[in-house]
Amino acid sequence: MKKYLLFDLDGTLTDPGVGITTCVQYALKSFGIEEPDLEKLERFIGPPLRDSFMEFYGFSAEQAEEAVAKYRERFHDTGIFENEVYAGIPQMLKNLQSKGLFLAVASSKPQVFVERILEHFDLRKYFSVVVGSELDGSRESKDEIVQEALNRLFAYKPIQRGQVYMIGDRRFDVEGARAIGIEAVGVAYGYGSMEELKEAKADYIVRSVEELEKFLLRGVEEEKGESRPEGLSFRRIWVMLYSFLLFMVVRNIVMYAVDLLCVQLWDATLPAALDAFLFVRDPEILKGDQFGFTGNQGVLKSALGFVGGGLAVWSNAKLLIQKTKEETKLSHLRRESWAGYLLLAGAAVGAVLGLNLLLELLGLVNKSGAYQAVQEDQYSAAFLLGLITFGVISPVAEELLFRGIIHNYLRRFMKPKLALLISSALFGIYHMNYVQGIYGFFMGCLIAYAYEYFGDFKMALAVHAAANILVYCLTYAPIVNTAFVSWPVCLVFAALAVGCLGTLNKRKNVF
Repeated sequence: MKKYLLFDLDGTLTDPGVGITTCVQYALKSFGIEEPDLEKLERFIGPPLRDSFMEFYGFSAEQAEEAVAKYRERFHDTGIFENEVYAGIPQMLKNLQSKGLFLAVASSKPQVFVERILEHFDLRKYFSVVVGSELDGSRESKDEIVQEALNRLFAYKPIQRGQVYMIGDRRFDVEGARAIGIEAVGVAYGYGSMEELKEAKADYIVRSVEELEKFLLRGVEEEKGESRPEGLSFRRIWVMLYSFLLFMVVRNIVMYAVDLLCVQLWDATLPAALDAFLFVRDPEILKGDQFGFTGNQGVLKSALGFVGGGLAVWSNAKLLIQKTKEETKLSHLRRESWAGYLLLAGAAVGAVLGLNLLLELLGLVNKSGAYQAVQEDQYSAAFLLGLITFGVISPVAEELLFRGIIHNYLRRFMKPKLALLISSALFGIYHMNYVQGIYGFFMGCLIAYAYEYFGDFKMALAVHAAANILVYCLTYAPIVNTAFVSWPVCLVFAALAVGCLGTLNKRKNVF
């Protein structure tokens, strides 16, 4: 939530279509240009009139000045009121003001006209600052207007640019905001198209006045303690842990059932390839054991266990994922650029390799018998089976539980940052050994951050799966005893992760 809001006038607060187009038509007629199609003249709404006459009709600077004078001849008393306020705007402004937000108007229209329009529609009372262009042509560009509005809004004290939104319907509003270094909210209900706003790289885009109000008020209730219930009661803890227990119980039941089935198949006549895939029958390896299973059987058992656990929590996860998507959609209206995805990829690669190298260099990998046992089980199967199980199936099942349910449930009762830390800690504890626990906690933080940043559960799945695939593939590469495992390399990847995450956070602060 930001506390200082600059609004464009035409196409954002009011619909001036009839007044502007008929006045432009009047001005063009004085030059002998007949333009019966008023829709064609809607492109004059937003940018400075002089620029529009020169750009759209090839007028010289002198002709443009004369055309503007003719335009104002009709606009001064007639066209100015051929205007109407968009439905919902007065109530939205009242609500914003009541929440303690500071409102201003920054319009390319001459200030004298802006003031008259706001007074006419009884909107002036909501704005502490109103800035428009000057009749003599000075202060006409949008960036100059925005800067002047900020100067007045902050009373020439240091401007808190991170606390300001510029809200408008045309690319000129977006470009003016970007030139001054503040974020722009594009409104697609005005005269600028969705494509125009996206091309101008608006930071956010809303489609209606209702969406705009929800977007601007998001977070207000939480900051004032009016909405989000803080803390976790026993009931809330139980609801969250129920899904965890259900996941673990169903997963273990499925794995136990696979073991029972394989015991029943021990004495059955199976195709040779299947028998070799599942069973170890060499007496020297069995060493008196009644049954012997291959690593393939163990990994297949894990895969089916993850499928069972994932299906057990699927309905709850789907519901929470959909609710979170609806609640946060106004924070993710702008389509993310490829730069964001590349930075996330860099952060993931840096974190995966940096953490693994750190754990190896600290000697923790070799000191943990529990981790060594897990690693032996996971990597004793056929490469493709292990890759599918731990690179695809387990990430999907675990994300449904830890991000789909636990993280999404926690963020209903606490701030998202705290929910991220707690769900990641639980993800680390779930692995039951300190090597995977440390790795799981930090990767859980990154996965949850990706989820919050992009507002898309698929991004959490993608980061988790990519990390597991990368680690699984590197395990088969003979790099442990090479120069790759060194402090300089570890620091390079750690710096890559930190740098990419820092850049992402500058692009959009999700917390």
